[in-house]
Amino acid sequence: MNGRVKNRTEYSSRSGESGVLDVKEMCMLVSSSELFVDVLSGEIEEIVRRARPLEFLSGDVIHSEGDPITQVLLLLEGRIKKSQFSENGQEVILRLVVPGETISVPTLLPGSKHSSAVQALQDCKVLAWEFATFNAMVERFPGLQENVDLILLSRLDDLTQRFCEVSTKATSPRLAISLAYLVDRIGERVDEHIELRVSQEILGQMTGMTLNSVWRLLSIWKGQGIVKLRRGIVEIHSLPRLLGFAELVDASAQNAALGVEIVASGTVIAGINKKSHDDPQVYRPDLSWSCFSRRDFH
Repeated sequence: MNGRVKNRTEYSSRSGESGVLDVKEMCMLVSSSELFVDVLSGEIEEIVRRARPLEFLSGDVIHSEGDPITQVLLLLEGRIKKSQFSENGQEVILRLVVPGETISVPTLLPGSKHSSAVQALQDCKVLAWEFATFNAMVERFPGLQENVDLILLSRLDDLTQRFCEVSTKATSPRLAISLAYLVDRIGERVDEHIELRVSQEILGQMTGMTLNSVWRLLSIWKGQGIVKLRRGIVEIHSLPRLLGFAELVDASAQNAALGVEIVASGTVIAGINKKSHDDPQVYRPDLSWSCFSRRDFH
């Protein structure tokens, strides 16, 4: 990661042959993101006008752990991982950021530093606000302040739940929980199954498991018809049975239809897009921890 250069290329805010978005279109795109829930459309437009569009290439390091926080970034397109590294260099993925989410927690304290490293897993487009500019808008718009507070609380809840899972659960439910969580965030319906474009290495870094342990469990589940494996892709062919391993599913849900499963807590997973292999990547802010929240694991 250290060998990559931080490539930051601005793209035009005007529509043209390149297909990029103007301000009005950008406002429509971000209106359902976690940063702008219940914020008035006029306020969203004013806030967006103060942002700078940026692009990052897959593999770019957006910031490293310990870097000063100088911007607030909202992901529009692509996928990003947030990680921390142990003293011996072992990587632990704290979160996979999807479109509609802030890339780093929008702290309002001057002089703060990033607590994790952030790297693009795909080519990404983001909106960037300078730290002072964003703080000034938070003071002006109470709805924005409320959303920042909610984002901070949700991230803390997420990390707390992750810690509890790693500390108290065996490897099988840990991996199943992570796969179920990813179904809601990045799952794509293809024919009669759900595809997760995620490597086994990333799954291990998310769950605190070795690559061999991830491979062994996935191989067992493959033999049981629950998953199929391709390079960089995990296909989910029986979500009810996977949720059973995650200890999240009621027995009455074992025969539920694929893609809409009743979880023991009463939560319904209903955010999976149906798409073919030829469909382009789409912006799906509704998949950001809203349908299958970590709090539903309590």
